[in-house]
Amino acid sequence: MNQPQHKSKHRTAVWLYPETIIKMDSMIETGNTKSRSEFIEKALQFYMEYLTSENTSEYLPKVLVSAIQGILRETENRNSSNLFRLSVEMSMMMNILAAGLEISDEDLRKLRGRCVNEVKKTKGKISIGNAVKFQQGIDE
Repeated sequence: MNQPQHKSKHRTAVWLYPETIIKMDSMIETGNTKSRSEFIEKALQFYMEYLTSENTSEYLPKVLVSAIQGILRETENRNSSNLFRLSVEMSMMMNILAAGLEISDEDLRKLRGRCVNEVKKTKGKISIGNAVKFQQGIDE
């Protein structure tokens, strides 16, 4: 926020409720100000900048953007880590199954196509029950 480049300040009367003064006094240090006057000046500058911004929805996110970005980064890292772990487990499972099964390349290709279609159709909500029925020849 830009402070006006005035050489002198003007005195004005401000009427505040006692509880507002108590709350302001408790926040003077937190607000990185040295006096009530400086606190009020900063608060007014902030509020006036908010009111005069053409799109107020653009102004407030500037205050929150770093917190939101941090939350998104944390979520992305957690999801990436979970997907990596899941991929390792699936790779292990596929290698164990491949070691014990004899399946032709053609059957594997057909199964992959069927699985892709099933995942698309169910939006990823697949079940072992459906797979067992398919393997038993009971196609729904």
